[in-house]
Amino acid sequence: MTDPIPLTPATLRDWPLPARSGSKDDRGGVLVIGGARPTPGAVLLAGSAALRIGAGRLTLAVAASVAPACAAQFPEAGVLSLPEDRDGSPTGAGAPRLDQELSRTDAVVVGPGLDEPDGSTTLLASVLAAAADSTESALLIDAFALGVLPGLDADLPPRTVLTPNLTEAARLVGREDVEPSHAAIRVAERYGAVVSCAGLIAHPDGRLWTTASGHPGLATSGSGDVLSGAIAGLLAAGCPPEQAAAWGTAVHASAGDRLAARIGPLGFLARELTEEFPGLLVELGA
Repeated sequence: MTDPIPLTPATLRDWPLPARSGSKDDRGGVLVIGGARPTPGAVLLAGSAALRIGAGRLTLAVAASVAPACAAQFPEAGVLSLPEDRDGSPTGAGAPRLDQELSRTDAVVVGPGLDEPDGSTTLLASVLAAAADSTESALLIDAFALGVLPGLDADLPPRTVLTPNLTEAARLVGREDVEPSHAAIRVAERYGAVVSCAGLIAHPDGRLWTTASGHPGLATSGSGDVLSGAIAGLLAAGCPPEQAAAWGTAVHASAGDRLAARIGPLGFLARELTEEFPGLLVELGA
């Protein structure tokens, strides 16, 4: 195992992001799929992070019963309604315009706010099938969708990022005793995808990066959704998966440091992380 490269400001400046200018379509579109009735906030957080880090266009696909509220809460986003069961969990049944959106988006996030295995499996399978027909779009799998991934017999597209927490990483590799420091590496090897887990970014070819910042306050509800949205926004801009994961993870961690210094080590909110992104990007020359 090689030593991980620390993601210091100097490292990031030497690994500049692609130029992001022109129209909103030039800056890339993100589609976030999830948002069961009890947990639509996860999709809102991921979407907000994607726009704050520079994506130009955002679409949210959420359970039909919460779609109107999400549209009102987030006027910058387009909102699609997903068929749901009586408990408000997306069933994975065909949704109006979802195939169209999958075909035209630059990066898809699937998982935030999902809460039921059968519907999540169907949704993820549909996304993977659509990704197989595209060589350009990127995919990020997070949260509940990671829980159903081992049961799918499908290859992941080349531009895929997985963002498990340590518990999810252990499930992905079928080992409860996986070492936290090796979790990202084991998942990357198993699935052939770039992985961001607990501040370590692992490429399946063995390359590693680690955040040089971060604070315990990041362990708060919704923080993982913000991380996923940040990485997706960079994928939509055309970043390679490893660069999107490295930059997204580093900016997320640095935002936590900023809030810890200004508000306190604990108690800041996940949605406040996104407000730090634009300033951090300016400081890093992005």
